[in-house]
Amino acid sequence: MQISESPLAEAGRRFFSSKDAETWIGLLRPAYHLRALAAGESVVAYLGGEPLLPKDVEWPVWEGHGPLCFVAALDCSQVPTKELDIPLPTSGQLLFFYFDGLGDSSVVYSDPASVIHGTRVIHIPADAEVTERAVPEGATAYPRLLLGGELIATAPDNENAALIAAYGNADDPVAYCDYPTTDPNGTGFWDALTTFRRDHSPHHRVGGYALPVQGAVEPEGAQVLYPGTAQQAVAARKQVASQLVLLAQIDSDARSAMGWGDAGRLYWMIRRDDLAAGRFEKATFTWQCE
Repeated sequence: MQISESPLAEAGRRFFSSKDAETWIGLLRPAYHLRALAAGESVVAYLGGEPLLPKDVEWPVWEGHGPLCFVAALDCSQVPTKELDIPLPTSGQLLFFYFDGLGDSSVVYSDPASVIHGTRVIHIPADAEVTERAVPEGATAYPRLLLGGELIATAPDNENAALIAAYGNADDPVAYCDYPTTDPNGTGFWDALTTFRRDHSPHHRVGGYALPVQGAVEPEGAQVLYPGTAQQAVAARKQVASQLVLLAQIDSDARSAMGWGDAGRLYWMIRRDDLAAGRFEKATFTWQCE
């Protein structure tokens, strides 16, 4: 897939000035969209079911609350990692767990304690001996859904720091009414963007930009790493938010009985250097819903 030939790039060329279109296309990033498995296609990922785990890897538990729910598994060898712009592992599996709170009133959000204990990313090496692990009592057992995938272009939302830097003023990040991406002149760009997103729903993806439900997700992920209101923490959050990349986004999906709040999405993020080094315990997280 060539970014410059994607429907998002074409929308920019069609509805923006030549200068704004060039800027827009330069902002687009590749992602791997996880979608329904096509006939004869290799399985790239799956939602729910019983994950494949080595015997020496314990099922993740949030002490005092219960076991985490298994959300998704990604076969890294089936992802065209060279086509992405994040240093994703080229082999093994990535497993994603989340405490959905259905049997407990606790909610995983953006405070450090709940994210550290209520979410987990585990990388299983390709040569590990694995067997299916039954979902423990107390954890939601979601139906398994097999997924294939395809490369797509993704775009920053209007609160994304990259888009603000390109079209707006970093010191006035909410003054985006004049960005071409808000379609102030009713050119049809917003309709084209909405159609593209509808055609790629549910929005399960690896890499690229997150598709927020309630504003940029990176500051929420940074809140986990540097909580508090002290000036030093605020400055650190701003810096780390610019360093976070989307590792995986898992949407609500009726096919696997997954519903995160009201049509919500789960977002796992990580710093590039931590991803390159395989430090998945450093991943951060947030979720949003309507």
